[in-house]
Amino acid sequence: MKLGLINSAWQGTDIGTAEGIRLTKEIGFDTIDIFADPLDIDIKERKLIKEACREHELPIVSVCCVALGIADFNPAVRHFHLDRVLEHLDFCYELEAKNLLLVLGEYIWQQEVIAPKDQWNWAVEQGRAIGDYAASLGLEVAIELEPFKLSLVNNAGKMVDYLDQVDHSSVKANLDISHLHLSNSPPTSIHNLKGRIAHVHFSDCDGVKHGDLPPGHGVVDFIPYLQEVKNVGFDGVVSIELEYSPDPSRIVEWVREAYTATDDLMRRAGIERCPGSR
Repeated sequence: MKLGLINSAWQGTDIGTAEGIRLTKEIGFDTIDIFADPLDIDIKERKLIKEACREHELPIVSVCCVALGIADFNPAVRHFHLDRVLEHLDFCYELEAKNLLLVLGEYIWQQEVIAPKDQWNWAVEQGRAIGDYAASLGLEVAIELEPFKLSLVNNAGKMVDYLDQVDHSSVKANLDISHLHLSNSPPTSIHNLKGRIAHVHFSDCDGVKHGDLPPGHGVVDFIPYLQEVKNVGFDGVVSIELEYSPDPSRIVEWVREAYTATDDLMRRAGIERCPGSR
């Protein structure tokens, strides 16, 4: 496996795009994931991302996309979010990434007005269309498990259900270890996703609320999850997700600490780092 960093770790600090990429490599990461919206950034920023990663020999593995309106009850809103996701897939292709990390939305109005089944079916229908376009580009889509009460895919069982119903070889799972913990999805639940995992996120939490903390700052017991990820044959990238550092002026220490702790946990779980491959 390889160890990566989502570049959102540098957001909200004085460290710009190119410097963040340079530091990511300097700290020791094998890969990087890009959290940037192609509808928000200009061609200069897009070129900067690609050239900086190439200069520092840091492969881009994933591009992150949050598409909360993908299952909206308004057809025009669903169409917009589908088009936006396809723009993200084009961005993935441009950056020579491997997958699109996709965050689906939530049930609205406490599931009391719009039938939950309809919202679920819209998400499934959109997932198939996204999968078709991803396949045409040679990419995968990694659906992120979000641990919140009304999230469409909020535990390992719901992930299995969603992938089963989308039924597309290019649409797979992203496993965020802290999200598994928060959703009461035990390490053994990963076995049900064997062969269907495209990407892994890594962060800690306090066991109650979403955290995106460096490992060791919360309560997650990481090693059983890592061992199960290894046991099901996953050999991709574990990407550290850090956001909203309590002290932005010390963000480099924050990221470095997360890197060291995660590298140690991977070794203790019997996982061999393979930085030379992708």
